[in-house]
Amino acid sequence: MNLKIYSFILVMWILMLIGGGLVVIFVGPFTFTPDIEPIITSGVKVIIALFLIFVWLFTLTKVKNWIFKSEVKS
Repeated sequence: MNLKIYSFILVMWILMLIGGGLVVIFVGPFTFTPDIEPIITSGVKVIIALFLIFVWLFTLTKVKNWIFKSEVKS
């Protein structure tokens, strides 16, 4: 049981680090042409970040269900 909890926490941290890296590397420097309002660029960045959060939470939920499924059966 302890190994499953630690593996879940490890996967959670790995997903957070990968997600943060993706945001910093790809979303941070993302800009449109200079004549577009900066608030629009910020809004697009927020939408991309929220989408990544949704994907990461969905992935983490699937991993959690996969890891702890055997505990429910026993």
